[in-house]
Amino acid sequence: MIPEDLRYTAEHEWVAGDGSGPVRVGITHFAQDALGDIVYVQLPEEGTALAAGDSMGEVESTKSVSEIYAPIAGTVVARNDTLGDEPELINAEPYAAGWLVEIAPADPAALAGLLDAAAYQALTES
Repeated sequence: MIPEDLRYTAEHEWVAGDGSGPVRVGITHFAQDALGDIVYVQLPEEGTALAAGDSMGEVESTKSVSEIYAPIAGTVVARNDTLGDEPELINAEPYAAGWLVEIAPADPAALAGLLDAAAYQALTES
């Protein structure tokens, strides 16, 4: 459950896109599985400027509340408002309908600093 075409963070976020335009961000299958049933999501507003590593929201499950961190610096250009009514989409489809935000990267080259699928898999197995 680790798609090869995405980049990843050590905090279990995924990033889709090459940085030539906005990139889509979500949490990984590993993260949603560890959290359990997701019941609430708090996302940043469109237009929010983020630095890499900034907290950009929270995911609340029946087990705990977890911060969501910006994988790269940039500006939020879209958010998945469907999650307000259907936060369980993150559990059902973490790499599809359960995406969180889209970010216009401040520096597209920053994507190269994220983990590839093999490195993320190694992280989850350690």
